[in-house]
Amino acid sequence: MITIVVADDHPVLRDGLAALISSVDGMTVVAQAGTGSEAIRAVREHRPDLVLMDLHMPDIDGTEATRQISAELPGTRVLVLTMYEDDQSVMAAIRAGASGYLLKGASQQEILRAIQAVASGDALFSAAIAKRIVAHLNQSPLGTLDHSVRELPDLTPREKEILDLLAAGRSNHAIALRLDISPKTVANHLSAVFAKLQVNDRTQAVIRARQAGLGNG
Repeated sequence: MITIVVADDHPVLRDGLAALISSVDGMTVVAQAGTGSEAIRAVREHRPDLVLMDLHMPDIDGTEATRQISAELPGTRVLVLTMYEDDQSVMAAIRAGASGYLLKGASQQEILRAIQAVASGDALFSAAIAKRIVAHLNQSPLGTLDHSVRELPDLTPREKEILDLLAAGRSNHAIALRLDISPKTVANHLSAVFAKLQVNDRTQAVIRARQAGLGNG
């Protein structure tokens, strides 16, 4: 059972999201929050698997709430659901610890799939947001790495294969099915990849992979 806190300052939308989630087997809403501070208190009390977080909220905004939740309770994943798609909002949420970012124009099925993916440990961003992330970080100092680093010379052929599929947007489960190996084996390979690339998460690994020409298949 995936336990969820829904945090949004609009009661009608919040109730609608809660009803949608509660209608799905395997998901349950343990609390709702209308402000950032309420979201933090709810996570401390219920320790849910996931918070569905709006960014624009009274008192403490969603980005700061995400930062506090990620720092205090890293076992709770944060999936942002907001109307804001500007680079500043997107990157601030990711730096705060968000594991996913959707726009409020997403369909019900997209939201439910994102909840399942993020709660399972994957990072998930809508296509438009993923393009913004790549474009933004390609302009950062990461994009000035020398050629030898960008070609990923330290990775084994299997690690490059898995990284290529990750950069193409595949989840751990999908990679495992594609390569006929277990999800645990995929996770172990990715841990080695992250260490070799000196990155902290999937998003940074995808950026590095795409700079090296992977993820286009």
